[in-house]
Amino acid sequence: MCDSMLAVGEETAGGAALFAKNSDRKARECQPFLQFAEASHPPAARVRCSHIEIPQVPATQRVMGHSPHWVWGFEHGVNEHALAIGNQTVFSKEPLDEEPGLIGMDLVRLALERARSAREAVDVIAELLERHGQGGSALAPGVGGYHNGFTIVDASEAWVLETSNRHWAARRTRLESLSNHMCLGDDWEIGSPDLEDFARERGWWTQASRLDVARAYRELRIPRQISEGRQRRGRELMRAGRGKHDVASMQRVLRDHLDAGESWRPGPGFEDEAFFTLCAHSGDVHWTTASIATELPARTDAPWPVWISFGTPCTGIFLPVYLHGVIPAALAVGGAEPEDGSAWWHFKRLQDAVGADWPRHTRAVRSGWADLEQGIETQRVEAEAAARAAIDTGDRDRAAGLLTDFMQRCVDAALERADLLRARIEH
Repeated sequence: MCDSMLAVGEETAGGAALFAKNSDRKARECQPFLQFAEASHPPAARVRCSHIEIPQVPATQRVMGHSPHWVWGFEHGVNEHALAIGNQTVFSKEPLDEEPGLIGMDLVRLALERARSAREAVDVIAELLERHGQGGSALAPGVGGYHNGFTIVDASEAWVLETSNRHWAARRTRLESLSNHMCLGDDWEIGSPDLEDFARERGWWTQASRLDVARAYRELRIPRQISEGRQRRGRELMRAGRGKHDVASMQRVLRDHLDAGESWRPGPGFEDEAFFTLCAHSGDVHWTTASIATELPARTDAPWPVWISFGTPCTGIFLPVYLHGVIPAALAVGGAEPEDGSAWWHFKRLQDAVGADWPRHTRAVRSGWADLEQGIETQRVEAEAAARAAIDTGDRDRAAGLLTDFMQRCVDAALERADLLRARIEH
């Protein structure tokens, strides 16, 4: 599933670009946060993605992102050029290729490794999609794949790209909330060469007017309540804050549960669209397992924070991570079974404890995180200032070390606090 939000330029408080996303997966699917350094690759090198091997490019960029433990790619992430990308499932009338191909998460990581801007990332995804197609397990090992939509943002520009197998369309945007159905109409700016002809050949588009992508390709047999309520709510919140959005407001959107606010309240069943909130607690259908929110700076030589969360963001804390340093090991480990050394599993255990009484315990953990959040913010300002000073003197190693140490302190404190909050609930 998933929901992605973006705001660019005059839509934000400071005129910067913002990107945020909730990754909604199976509730117990561990999703570590991984970091990869820039690298050079020999001629004829190949890269093994989730299901297929494809040609590698001569050089890949520094990237980091959340990745389900069994997947090669990213649910969402950023690269060293302040490019952010996330994907979400969309449903098309067109069947996926029967043969394995790239999955949406592979395309997110590949574009981050290969592109320097949002517009370039559109081209990278489109070319890979047309060449290799989409196919293979993406929901869980051995369980079906899906078509994908992508939210692609850099410091100055944002694009929405939607796909149907090897077909695709894209347009620019400045304020958006995207969910799990196609939303491009006849306003698409660029697309695959046979996008319209393919739809006409199958009788999906018979009008003389320009192709409306969603009306032609969207699979309407998928229950509309799964995504339409979430997209409506996301757009409502984004429009309400236009001109004022910052990282904190994006985090609040990711924690939203309609009238219940940041504290989820069990209520309606599957047939009611209120069952599907932006911070997802929707049983076996989908559950938020990782989140990201970041401001994308025009100047990338200075340290800039990417805020990440594990599990449902309403029960956890957003932690700052930096491409300029080395992320703590606890963020990057975790598999199918609980591990003491995995940050994801620490927050999952806290989330499970809160689930004994969501309204009561969510209020308690939000209060329990407050002083740590304030302390992290104070230390962040100091750590970034010290790192910038080191960079200005040419000592990038010292800057990286300062940020690495800061991230480690944040993670250590957050894991200790998560265990304390869980103990208070359970005892």
